[in-house]
Amino acid sequence: MGTNVTQPSADPAGKRQALKAALAGGPLVVAPGVFDLISARLADAQDPAALYMTGYGTVASHLGVPDAGLATYTDMVGRVRQLAQHTRAPLIADGDTGYGGLLNVQHTVRGYEQAGAAAIQLEDQEFPKKCGHTPGRRVVAAEEMVKKIRVAVDSRDDPDFLIIARTDARTTHGLEEALRRIALYGEAGADMLFLEAPESEREMERIGGEADKPLVANMVEGGRTPVLSAERLRAFGYRMAIYPATGFLAAAAMLERVYADLVATGSSAGLDHQLYSFDAFSRLMGFEEVWAFDRRHADEPDNVAAAGSERTKDQED
Repeated sequence: MGTNVTQPSADPAGKRQALKAALAGGPLVVAPGVFDLISARLADAQDPAALYMTGYGTVASHLGVPDAGLATYTDMVGRVRQLAQHTRAPLIADGDTGYGGLLNVQHTVRGYEQAGAAAIQLEDQEFPKKCGHTPGRRVVAAEEMVKKIRVAVDSRDDPDFLIIARTDARTTHGLEEALRRIALYGEAGADMLFLEAPESEREMERIGGEADKPLVANMVEGGRTPVLSAERLRAFGYRMAIYPATGFLAAAAMLERVYADLVATGSSAGLDHQLYSFDAFSRLMGFEEVWAFDRRHADEPDNVAAAGSERTKDQED
């Protein structure tokens, strides 16, 4: 088991242009959800058109707490920077509510852009926010979110840095209000629209038929929205699908199995067929660069050993 790994790109502008080009036409843009540097490297090695930094998964892996508004801007912008620097694919980053009022939104947009993200997702929940597929979510007035979108658009330096506007109004206020909101957010200047948690294919088809900006579909296994094929989503009018939970749900399932077996048997013998190759993992993490550096700059192992023997002999003499 292994993955071909190439060097990450340090060109944020190029990544943003690549994302805009992918969204302009062609197949659905599929963005695997990433939540730490291991998941990011593994997903990036598959050469996706984009990666999605999931707030739920990032908060869980970084802080070990629910995605319920407990993470700060500082927590999250640091993760954005790490993920963007170590991957080639454009990174779409969850910016929650912007972490406060209008001035906070300006600060968040500028920080995410400077950290290397290709796009930021902002939502209209009240602060503190909650995961979009859990109960108890409340939204601010649509007019307040319109102001946030306008501030976000005005705050970016690179016009290719995309603003994704999300509404969580469907669950509490119904589909009509959610559709009204994304229309307003599009008029305010959002580049992409994200109507969270539609509850049927019929609703998704209607959303695709009425939206006048590129649409994001949120495919959460076990969530409120049906998980559809790429072809079906494209036919409904969606341009991008994010899969925020797929990676951490898969990792949790496998870790639970191997840890339970390890504790029960007292040994990892027999688990090889369930484990990633250690050599491949070392290469995934970039050890080939370390080995190449050592060959160029460090003493050869034989020379080091010989020098050590000579020093020992001299000391004995």
